[in-house]
Amino acid sequence: VQLAESGGGLVQTGGSLRLSCAASGLTFSSYAMGWFRQAPGKEREFVAAISRYSANTYYADSVKGRFTVSRDNAKNTVYLRMNSLKPEDTAVYYCAGSRRWVGAGEYDYWGQGTQVTVSS
Repeated sequence: VQLAESGGGLVQTGGSLRLSCAASGLTFSSYAMGWFRQAPGKEREFVAAISRYSANTYYADSVKGRFTVSRDNAKNTVYLRMNSLKPEDTAVYYCAGSRRWVGAGEYDYWGQGTQVTVSS
């Protein structure tokens, strides 16, 4: 199983980015997907999750209203659209997959991460 994130980069405060996570080696539509992030010196934290067929989404309070998670099962890809970015959103962002709907819980597979840096 491989999860490969892309789309990170440097953006100014108030800007937007869209992260992608391409999955391979699994039946993508059988997996709920999540996004997490880890800032320097901090614990990894949950960002957003989406169920297998997009019926359910779940967000951390810190990103609700600014971030949108979506998926395209035909492309084996999950996305995280990030708007109104703040310096505190700076982190390495990871996607993860789970055979069950776990929301912010434990995931089975993880990507390597992509860096997002928001300048003030």
